[in-house]
Amino acid sequence: MITKTMRGLAAAALTILPLLSAAPAQAAEPLSLADAVQQLPLAAESREGYQRTSFKHWVDADKDSCNTRMEVLIAESRVKPTIEGACKVTGGEWYSYYDGFTLTAPGGLDIDHMVPLAEAWDSGASSWTAARREAYANDLDADRSLVAVTARSNRSKSDQDPSTWLPPLADARCTYATDWVATKLRWGLSIDQAEAEALTELAEGCGQETVQYEPAT
Repeated sequence: MITKTMRGLAAAALTILPLLSAAPAQAAEPLSLADAVQQLPLAAESREGYQRTSFKHWVDADKDSCNTRMEVLIAESRVKPTIEGACKVTGGEWYSYYDGFTLTAPGGLDIDHMVPLAEAWDSGASSWTAARREAYANDLDADRSLVAVTARSNRSKSDQDPSTWLPPLADARCTYATDWVATKLRWGLSIDQAEAEALTELAEGCGQETVQYEPAT
């Protein structure tokens, strides 16, 4: 079972690698969130041909009986979770950092793709193979790719980018912007003009944030 670092109330300090291409090289020194935004390629977006089924998700990639949803619930529970049967999480404690709620029943949680599947399609994933889209949709190798949040906040977000949706908890917005940028850099995804402007504005108020990511293989 894949172990992820549990989220705290504050974002941990992060480092960044610059985007030189779809497979970025590593950087020797960290960059600020503002500089990280500048590393994202600017491009128009298109949703032509998008279907959610193009991204096979909640698979059991390591064949340990826990699918991706269960893996995230286990990793992000702040207490030892209750697991029934082969791998069904029935209890624990989760902090939804988008809106500041703590939940003990997993039924109230969605596992959010930090960059929604439709947004990923719009910004580069339309050209990927089915295998790479599956890897994206089940990315357990980067803590910020997937996050357990209240179903209400996730469905409010839907497939929007930061130009039209931000977490309702104001204190979460710098963390959210950092996680968004790190995910797009990790997967070599682009941003459109409105998204770039929104992220640039956010970064101006998030001077302590830096970004860390490893390019997805």
